[in-house]
Amino acid sequence: MKKILLILLFITNIVFSQQQNVSYTITPSPFAETDEITITITNVDPSAWGVTDIYLWAWATASGTEINSPTNGTWSNSNESQKMTKNGTSYSITFTPSTFYNKTGLTSIGFLVKAKDGTGDKKSQDIVVNVGTISIPTVTEAPVPEGMLDGINYDSTDNTKATLVLYAPGKQFVNLIGTMNNWTRDDTNYLLKKDSSKERFWIELTGLTPQTNILYQYLVDGAIRIADPYSTLILDENNDQYINSTTYPNLPAYPSGQTSHAVTVLRTGDTPYSWQTTNFQPPAKTDLVIYELLIRDFDSLHSFDAIKARLDYLEELGINAIELMPVSEFDGNESWGYNPSFHMALDKYYGTSTAFKQFIDECHSRGIAVILDVVYNHATGQNPYYRMWNTSNGGYGGQASTDNPFFNPIATHTYSVFNDFNHSTQATREYVKRTTQYWINEYKIDGFRWDLTKGFTQNCTDSDEACTGSYQADRVEVLKTYADYQWEADNDFYVIFEHLGDNSEETEWVNYRLNEGKGIMLWSNLNGTYNEATMGYNENNKSDISWIDYRERGWTTPANVTYMESHDEERLMFKNLQYGNAGGSYDITDLSTALDRMELAGAFYFTIPGPKMIWQFGELGYDISIEEGGRTGNKPILWNYFDNPDRKDIYNTWSRLITLKQQLPIFKTSNFSLDVDNANGLKKIHLTDDGTNPELKYITIIGNFGVTTQNISPEFQQTGTWHDLLNDNATINVVSVSAPISLQPGEFKVYGSSTVTLGVDDVYSNDLTSIYPNPVNDYFKINVQTNKIALYDISGRLVKSFEGNFEQNKTFDISDLKPAIYLVKLQSDEKITTKKLIKN
Repeated sequence: MKKILLILLFITNIVFSQQQNVSYTITPSPFAETDEITITITNVDPSAWGVTDIYLWAWATASGTEINSPTNGTWSNSNESQKMTKNGTSYSITFTPSTFYNKTGLTSIGFLVKAKDGTGDKKSQDIVVNVGTISIPTVTEAPVPEGMLDGINYDSTDNTKATLVLYAPGKQFVNLIGTMNNWTRDDTNYLLKKDSSKERFWIELTGLTPQTNILYQYLVDGAIRIADPYSTLILDENNDQYINSTTYPNLPAYPSGQTSHAVTVLRTGDTPYSWQTTNFQPPAKTDLVIYELLIRDFDSLHSFDAIKARLDYLEELGINAIELMPVSEFDGNESWGYNPSFHMALDKYYGTSTAFKQFIDECHSRGIAVILDVVYNHATGQNPYYRMWNTSNGGYGGQASTDNPFFNPIATHTYSVFNDFNHSTQATREYVKRTTQYWINEYKIDGFRWDLTKGFTQNCTDSDEACTGSYQADRVEVLKTYADYQWEADNDFYVIFEHLGDNSEETEWVNYRLNEGKGIMLWSNLNGTYNEATMGYNENNKSDISWIDYRERGWTTPANVTYMESHDEERLMFKNLQYGNAGGSYDITDLSTALDRMELAGAFYFTIPGPKMIWQFGELGYDISIEEGGRTGNKPILWNYFDNPDRKDIYNTWSRLITLKQQLPIFKTSNFSLDVDNANGLKKIHLTDDGTNPELKYITIIGNFGVTTQNISPEFQQTGTWHDLLNDNATINVVSVSAPISLQPGEFKVYGSSTVTLGVDDVYSNDLTSIYPNPVNDYFKINVQTNKIALYDISGRLVKSFEGNFEQNKTFDISDLKPAIYLVKLQSDEKITTKKLIKN
């Protein structure tokens, strides 16, 4: 994620939503009803409402009754007496509450700011503040019970109990407010105990009614209302009303008029989710073909259920991992998700916790891993740990105060957005450990893609890019620690950093615990060079894609998650159509030609050993600019592309290439060479399987990224018969390995030294080989002699194999495999055949 994205995120939110979240201060604080107070509003943009002035809309509570300000006016025409005074970029108003409301006995005041005509939701969020001098209660000192973690601790033996723990160094007292006490401070029953040695407050709740929503907040030092920082579900006073019941059935209602700011939902006694897939084995790192998607822009229903319903499409494409852009609670509803507020809560705009688990479960049943994009460089002003120690008195603006245990007052790197985490503090590290391990344990997530890891240093300033981009030892150390946290929860967890920085730093992560089969993977951006190639510009090494080779970086393992497109890059097809090269009648700005170039790019992408990533709809030649509607704004969801034959050709070709990659050991080889930097656009790839008796020894790939017909010397690894693997294994007889082959512009060939039957291909009708019984329960037989049998799941992952000299009608036991559709590859001395097998 680039720095500009989050800035534009604010712009996008203004375009799509009239309501704004503002920051405020009240002086003095606390105050009595007879004190003169000044309310100051910051972080507000009246121009978003088409006005220059803003007005206070106010109410209050007295003796349990809510009253409005007598001088509010009407919603469409505020009274001029409540017009706020502009002071630079802030707005203020001064009054005495008892006089202003013409009422005494006030217990709280509430207010928002709005346009004079508030029609169309031209307002801020509701703000509620207690009235009265804060009395400091006597807090009971008691150690936090053994085994209790920060946040909600459920009792596994008693669903009428729960223990809440809040880390709050420097704070004097904390009350629990919520549905248990009508959101009022109660020092007798709901004052938390304090464990000074651990700087934590805690309370054990008893007598809870199972399967009942309990809503609560912490009232810190009698002044700041916060949701639990470790909430797994929060209610939002401004945005929940826009979440429909299809996406999130039975969403609890926000307690409007009783409190303000985010509210935590606690609920005991629900039946735990019953996982259907309990033996999932994630694909090997080098086999990964990751599909990155933004739920909002992938399906109009924008939900986990909707994505689950699309899994057939993704499975048939051949991908074996899905990477979701951030799904933890973020500000607003429609967003890329890089504005996180609660790192342990699921954002409700995408659906329920159960729906998310069902989606993951279904992915696992199909051999598809699930990777989450996570954001720990920063948090928004709604984050409770930011609000507890900041310069806006618990508001969303200002900056972190110097005593904040989690956030830097000023960012220590040049990619600052929102509020910058200080990863050198133990508090932040414990927060990261607690929240990341929760996602792994609760949802069986298979990997994290860590956003903006360049920001995890404390050594630089917000204006020194040279420092931020260079090797930083503290950043290396803390991110290794975070990798350890993930592997502690899941030994096989994918750890992926979006760093895009110093190679020596990335190399150290790649090699970290590599001898244990671990090691960290890194995003690797090849968008520029691949787009030059698809546009047909090859001079001056413009289309040199050799950086896709992990060995170019001095690495011994394919740890580079390479991509031609990501959420952050311009779409290849958009630039093909806008800026594509031409030669004679061959013109890349022609739609059909531009789409063909995507097939060519795929042939020189998926076939190169190492993990790969596709951005959503790239397989259909999505050609809407990333900047349309604002960079982070909603993009058209064009499933009708699948009905366009030229676009479907990309999907089909990429699917076949992915199947080759995942089914053939040669694509894991370290013995390969790339000749991809020629100014004429002619490119070659050679792969060799050095294994014993491989089913496919050699592959040679040739392609013409130019715009004219050209001859290419293929440099086959041997003479003899070669097979066109994407053209029904059509044969060519190679007499001279360097004899030229003519390629039309955009044409490519994938040649193999022996035939290959892809799992997605239909077997020849005259092939009399059969597997029986089919469907099968625990075993199957084959009616011919074989010497090697390999079973793959539908995503291309090898799940079982048999080697030996097997007579016809030999029995093969697969009782240990789960019910599913499998591809069975049969090898004999004469040929290789692939069959489909259904296990009941």
